[in-house]
Amino acid sequence: MTREPTYASTLRELATDQGVLRYHEAGEGPPLLFLHGSGPGVTGWRNFRGNLARFAEHFRCLILEFPGFGVSDPTDQHPMLAAPGAVVRFLDGLGLTQVDVVGNSMGGIVGAQVALAHPDRVRRLVTVGGLGRSVFSPAPGEGIKLLMEFTDDPSREKLVRWLNAMVYDPALVTEELIEERWAQATDPETLAAARRMYGSAAMTAAMKAAEAADTPPYWAMLHRLRARTLITWGRDDRVSPVDMALLPMRTIRDVEVHVFPDCGHWVMIEQKDAWESAVLAFLTRKDTA
Repeated sequence: MTREPTYASTLRELATDQGVLRYHEAGEGPPLLFLHGSGPGVTGWRNFRGNLARFAEHFRCLILEFPGFGVSDPTDQHPMLAAPGAVVRFLDGLGLTQVDVVGNSMGGIVGAQVALAHPDRVRRLVTVGGLGRSVFSPAPGEGIKLLMEFTDDPSREKLVRWLNAMVYDPALVTEELIEERWAQATDPETLAAARRMYGSAAMTAAMKAAEAADTPPYWAMLHRLRARTLITWGRDDRVSPVDMALLPMRTIRDVEVHVFPDCGHWVMIEQKDAWESAVLAFLTRKDTA
């Protein structure tokens, strides 16, 4: 029987020229990089701790903690802008020339950005919600609006409302989950970074900047993505509605899509066994010409 990896036994540190990156490592084999999502109290460990044991049977699993979320050293940048550079520094620091990437929400977007900018460094990409843009659903989605409300004026009640928007089954929102998320989300440095990302003023500024930008958004460049890609999504996602998958499904050259029923934004948690089976089948399938 595989011994369940623990937080303490898997925690590592990597010193870089822009601060310490912390990560979790377990297993042996080809390197598999996990990139977490955003939101109050999120960490890579909390996103993927339940999946680590199964993937560690096949891969050298590396769960990176992005700067700006209270685990790795902080950043003065917008956390989303800092994340791709942190991934490249991490790979360079560990001497990894190529990895497979599993990214949840923001982590999937970052994984796609890294794969676009450094096509030889990402062999296969798995995303969990978040990739693309809304086609039929209003934007921002319900979960993003609740996230903005919490970030502007944090309260336990607003945190619980946001957490309930993340899942299909409200039984997953336990007191333990609420407490660990509340403690991390209200840490002053973490909250300051969150406001640079999801505060209503920051979101308004970001939308105006996007309208005025001369460079295309990442989702308009997905036709250039060379990594074989598996898009996974919860059918009942209230943060990033499933119609967002239509654009990347059509434009990514080598892509598969798996939608899971009775499932919200955290597919790797809420449909754990089915998601792990689908992702492992994709990652371990032999390359064909």
